[in-house]
Amino acid sequence: MKKLIFLPAFLLLFSCYDKERSCKDFKTGKFKFEHEVEGVVKTTVFERNDSIEIETFEGKIDTASIRWISDCEYVLLKLHPKNMAEEKAIGMKILTTTKNSYTFEFGMVGSDAKQRGTVTKISD
Repeated sequence: MKKLIFLPAFLLLFSCYDKERSCKDFKTGKFKFEHEVEGVVKTTVFERNDSIEIETFEGKIDTASIRWISDCEYVLLKLHPKNMAEEKAIGMKILTTTKNSYTFEFGMVGSDAKQRGTVTKISD
């Protein structure tokens, strides 16, 4: 019975635990993002510095500016949009990190619709 008294306190203590994120380790470097489109795995490779991200997808190169909101959040804006959809900014938030990868959430700025993915760092 005495053990049951401590159980709620124990659960409350560990439910508030927030895993440490090392977002600064992923501000710059070369990265790979694999995602599935209609059952086919597609790969995007991108290189990022503090203010620019250059992305290569299916042989096409695109460039976006980066505005860091915090160490774990930034906004991407395509520099040369080809249509109205590409003119909209994309909010990115790093949720968790490991030694060489991070899980993130992204979506159009101002929209509640979000998607998730995992990026792997392939070089500094």
